Amino acid sequence: MSQPPRSASLHRKTAETEIRLAATLDGTGVSKIDTGIPFLDHMLTLFAKHSRIDLEIAAKGDLEVDFHHTVEDTGIVLGQALREALGEKRGIFRYGFALLPMDETLARVVVDFGGRPFLEFRAPDGAGPIGGSFPFSLVEEFLRAFAFNALANVHVEILYGRDSHHLAEAVFKGLARSVDAAIRIDPRIADIVPSTKDVL
Repeated sequence: MSQPPRSASLHRKTAETEIRLAATLDGTGVSKIDTGIPFLDHMLTLFAKHSRIDLEIAAKGDLEVDFHHTVEDTGIVLGQALREALGEKRGIFRYGFALLPMDETLARVVVDFGGRPFLEFRAPDGAGPIGGSFPFSLVEEFLRAFAFNALANVHVEILYGRDSHHLAEAVFKGLARSVDAAIRIDPRIADIVPSTKDVL
């Protein structure tokens, strides 16, 4: 049985941000990203490339206040798009994991699209801002927004590392590889929901 296209297009507008996002799960990783935050654009471009999700994001936010609203809301919309595009989740592997090196950094990321949102995030203490302006703490905020809106259980642990840019990049690439593995269709169960509940 052939699968319908797995894609979603969303528009979310609040008093703080306006985000338009289009995602195609069975893509090749092409992307067009403009959030107004160069480092976030870089991380989302990496995410698209390594998850093989075609991704377009245009975000406008109150960057004069800080980056928090735009980062968090982009995570919200990306999570919502994946949830919508996955539909009933028939045939997906559901679980994905990656052990991802980035120079001196090693990160472990595990994902379950089982409908029970949760984030466990463990990182070295004292990671400083990236490029002098992007707080490393926003990586966790993005992941929490993504996990709870994708209805995914996400566990991230940076096993070791020093450079804040490398810490973040290992996490985003690890998330991408984990998502790629989890959302793939298992041909053995292509029309079956991968749960004993028969619903996710």
